[in-house]
Amino acid sequence: MNSRLFSATAIVFIFLCIVWQQTATAKVYIDINEPGFRQFPIAVCDFENKSTLITAGDGVNEQIAADVRFYLGLTGIFELLDKNSFLDGTEPGRPEIIRFPDWSLIGADFLLRGDAAIADGRLTAQARLYDIARARVIFQKKYNGHSGDVRQIARAISSDILLALTGDEGDFNTKIALVIKKKNASDIFSINYDATGLKPVTSHQSIVTSPRWSPDGRYLAFTSYKEGRPAVYLRHLPTGRERKVAAFPGLNMCGSFSPDSKKLLLTLSKDGNEEIYALDVESMKLTRLTNNYAIDVSPAWSPDGRKIAFVSNRSGTPQIFVMDAGGDNVNRLTYEGNYNTSPSWSPRGDKIAYEGLINRKYQIFTVDMQGNNPVQLTFDETDNEYPSWSPSGRQIVYSSHRGAKTRICIMNANGQNTRILFEGKDHLAMPSWSGRPDTVD
Repeated sequence: MNSRLFSATAIVFIFLCIVWQQTATAKVYIDINEPGFRQFPIAVCDFENKSTLITAGDGVNEQIAADVRFYLGLTGIFELLDKNSFLDGTEPGRPEIIRFPDWSLIGADFLLRGDAAIADGRLTAQARLYDIARARVIFQKKYNGHSGDVRQIARAISSDILLALTGDEGDFNTKIALVIKKKNASDIFSINYDATGLKPVTSHQSIVTSPRWSPDGRYLAFTSYKEGRPAVYLRHLPTGRERKVAAFPGLNMCGSFSPDSKKLLLTLSKDGNEEIYALDVESMKLTRLTNNYAIDVSPAWSPDGRKIAFVSNRSGTPQIFVMDAGGDNVNRLTYEGNYNTSPSWSPRGDKIAYEGLINRKYQIFTVDMQGNNPVQLTFDETDNEYPSWSPSGRQIVYSSHRGAKTRICIMNANGQNTRILFEGKDHLAMPSWSGRPDTVD
């Protein structure tokens, strides 16, 4: 069996106060899952200067708008219209009165306007989002922060835009864990969704694999060889304390947490064969879930906690299987291709992403929960591996390498809008997406 089967922060806070909100309807304006999805054109205007304390050289108003454009662009949902195409689009002397036909003329579906002011070291911004076709305001909100909180305010505005238009706040404040191997040693690092804030999480300087976030944001689980043989560790993120939770003879590999963060899936060979177990994190009680002559690895819990996906060669080649959380009712999910591994369950529960070998290259696929409609998402000449879903279920992070060059990439769930999150001279692998911002330390 190929050995690859076995290797399966405080957020910078901002005082956000909503002083007034006007919502036309409690509807979702954009459905990105509809057939023939296209990017939605949005015009983001530079914010107006509402303070004599902000000078032209400060560039605060322009920077807020530029950062909003940047964050919206990361989603792959919006077409950001060129500022040079903008008409005035407002009534002379009354910028709050929008001439909707002018914005429709340049192709905008949505419009963001706003203003900002700085006083006594505090930055206040107000954002207004408009539906051009319906000629009405979707929301208007005020945001307060320190004078240096321009990017945080822009991120909050972007999150509110996404929430208003799609019904979900997006992934702007999430993090991604990844393994970086330097020479003969590796460790786990984390990086923000916007590619900022790369920092080490572990300092084992050994073979470290399979980082897994707990949904409540308290722990990161992983496998490390720092004592010479594989063991599973839990790192308490708020304090940095680590404890060893599985160090049995043989293989000890980390799987995913249960949705309530109380249990951790493991692959252990302590009984002579690679089998899947569930570990109660508090009591340390171990429950065996599989009992088969084959090799069973890479377990991943479903978002409702009722099912577990895993990889097994019980059919002759590595394939994705699904079983009940207690280990019963095992069903094979993938049939196309003779090497499919690294399952990752969509937060929406309707699909599993995985890597499959095709034309001697590993590519990212998805399949539905009936094992139907396998869809290939990547097609290039690199090896694309270790998919992990974003909390919104709209994007997938994965590693991509060709020869000595590796990258961590993010794409939309339909395979479009691929961007490089991080690349470097070191080997990068096994990205794992964190939970929601309110659960990530």
